[in-house]
Amino acid sequence: ILENNYSRPWSDLSAEEVAQLDDREQGRYQEFVQLVDSNQDGQLSPAEVEAGDALVILRQAGVPVIDDTADGSKGSGLMHHKFLVIDQKTVITTSANFTTSDVHGDFAQAESRGNPNNLLRINSPELAGLFRQEFELMWGDGVGGKPDSLFGVKKPFRGATTLQIGNNIVTLQFSPSSRKIPWQQSSNGLIDQTLAQATQSARLALFVFSEQNLANTLQQLHRAGGQIQVLIDSQFAYRPYSEGLDLLGVAVADEQCRYEAGNAPWQPSIDSVGTPRLPPGDVLHHKFGLVDDQVVITGSHNWSAAANQTNDETLLVIKNPVVAAHFRREFDRLYTDADLGISSKIQTRIQEQATKCQ
Repeated sequence: ILENNYSRPWSDLSAEEVAQLDDREQGRYQEFVQLVDSNQDGQLSPAEVEAGDALVILRQAGVPVIDDTADGSKGSGLMHHKFLVIDQKTVITTSANFTTSDVHGDFAQAESRGNPNNLLRINSPELAGLFRQEFELMWGDGVGGKPDSLFGVKKPFRGATTLQIGNNIVTLQFSPSSRKIPWQQSSNGLIDQTLAQATQSARLALFVFSEQNLANTLQQLHRAGGQIQVLIDSQFAYRPYSEGLDLLGVAVADEQCRYEAGNAPWQPSIDSVGTPRLPPGDVLHHKFGLVDDQVVITGSHNWSAAANQTNDETLLVIKNPVVAAHFRREFDRLYTDADLGISSKIQTRIQEQATKCQ
């Protein structure tokens, strides 16, 4: 099952279609060409396509493929899952897309090393059964059948399920949740409940952080003397809707001088919020939180309203200090030389808005 924006092989595009791609998609297409063009002659031969285009390889092997238009729509929010169920007993679930760029880096950026992500392999028939159920809801009757696939909020709501798997207590929830469902029962609500249990520390490594309620809950830990450290990808850390700004005690307006609804800059603020230093072309693609160095929150689910209410997502909460130690090591690696606090660029922007937005 694929997201519909990426369910067509790049090699199927005509020269005219390639010429009409926007800059971002052009970049992705050129990455594809670099990957598949094994003799680097600038042309993709049928043999190169058959050997190098993943979707063509699936098609040639007769592997059935659908996307999130199989429900008869033009597509859900995002089919954002990144999971595999193997032999109905093993689950691989990750924040990483199955792409060269996300795992290994970009051809266009020699220094690129791939995006920081995490991947879990969990051996549990019971957990695999829950993932299989999610898959089958989206799969329906498969290729060319009735439009009975269920994506987004068309899927039946299933609340959080907790399992004992070896020494781990694992809680699983799939997104999205309809707005009719109480927020506390949603995936973001599960994140909130987990953060609220923190007594000592919370460390976050997030692609995007735009859920106000979660920032408000973290503030309670801050007021109680807890340690909070947050890394956000540089593309999203200082946008007007970023909760990182709240933690830093500042607010940034959009181009129309509008501030995020419910905005609540912290007083006192913290300066342990920032962006990791990554090679050119790489982004912080993690979506994890670490609570008291004992509990890990992770999955494909970004800490945003879109992930919560629109996208097909996976959220896991894992209680195990050994697993937590691995995530702490990854966090420390990224945090060691991170750029923290309010940058001079953001300070200048705030000062300019003070005049412009009077």
